[in-house]
Parts: sequence; structure tokens; C-alpha cells
Amino acid sequence: MIIVHHLENSRSQRVLWMLEELGLPYEVRRYERDKKTMLAPPELKRVHPLGKSPVIEDTGDGGRVVAETGAIVEYLVDKADGRLGPPANRTAALDYRFWLHYAEGSLMPPLLVTLVLSRVPFFGKAAQKRIRPWIESHLDFVEAHLARQPWFAGDSLTGADVMMSFPLEAGRSRAGLDSSRSATIAWLEKVHARPAYQAALRAGGPYSYA
Repeated sequence: MIIVHHLENSRSQRVLWMLEELGLPYEVRRYERDKKTMLAPPELKRVHPLGKSPVIEDTGDGGRVVAETGAIVEYLVDKADGRLGPPANRTAALDYRFWLHYAEGSLMPPLLVTLVLSRVPFFGKAAQKRIRPWIESHLDFVEAHLARQPWFAGDSLTGADVMMSFPLEAGRSRAGLDSSRSATIAWLEKVHARPAYQAALRAGGPYSYA
């Protein structure tokens, strides 16, 4: 059994989706953010020293604790005998590895900075304008890739798509991703329509789509 320590409106929603797609049994333990700081509650430090979410516990592996979304996705792929993992085709497998790490390593940082700056009076808007070209470049890069193929690693859904969902939801919510990038929007709508994604939303509770 996988226990998901799930923080509201967070990256851990992807873990629930991954588990639903794989059909692995899991239990959700929910945590609410501090209403003033929007940070995770201190209770999460009892699970992992960093006190962040997502974190999973695998009771079938001696209570192993795994943190970081990408590491969790790879752990679940292994647990599911490779399902939703890298495709057999080498080119697609390289795409899988790239997008799996690109989601948090390259795309998410400027989106997070944009969120932080949006809460800074006076100077925040001016600083956001300087970051805007950086975000536009990333969104154009993603759009060009999805215009060539239906999923990030080829013809089928993989863990790379799961990883890319959160930053692209954030992009749509607060960074100007709209119908002008039709392939990316079509991908997001396809993701949101999946039964496993819908089941994960029900399991996780309210989610503001990043």
C-alpha cells in the first residue's frame, strides 16, 4: 500500500494521478496549507525532514519514504514493472528522460518566480516583465514539441506527461498559456478528460490547477 502525504493545491496531485493510471492501491493523508503563509504545515516534517509534499510511504517496502515528484514517479514506474516508463524506442526514451526532468528543472522555476512576484507590491509587476520573455520561450518550445506528437514521449501517455502536467497547468493559470498555443491546450484538455485524472481529483480534494 502506498500512503500519499498530500498537500492541498500542490505537486502531489500528480502523484495521485500517476497512481490512478497505474491502478496501484493507495491511501491519501491530506494536509492544509497555512492560510497566511500558504506553506505546508509542520506535521509534514514528521514524515520527511524537509517537511514538503509530495512524499509517499510504501508500506510494502518496509515503510520506505520517497520525496520529490520526479523520484516518486520513477519509483512508481519501477513498482509497476515499467508501466508508464520510458518507451522501447530509443528516441522516445530520450524524450521521456528529458521531459521528466525538464518539468521541474527548467519550466517550473520561472513560473514559481512569477507567482512570488505577483504577490510583491510595486516592484513585482516590473520584475515580472523581465521574466516574461523567458517564459514565452519555454511555452513556445513545449508547443513546438506537442505539435509534432500527441504525448511528450511519443504516441502514449508516460510519466513524462504526468510530470509536465503541473507546470503547464500553472502556465495556463498565471503565465499566459492560452489558445494561441493550440497543441499545448489540446494536450491539457486531453489530460483533464482522462478517467484516472478525474479519479485523482476526487481523491485529492479541491485543486486550483496550480
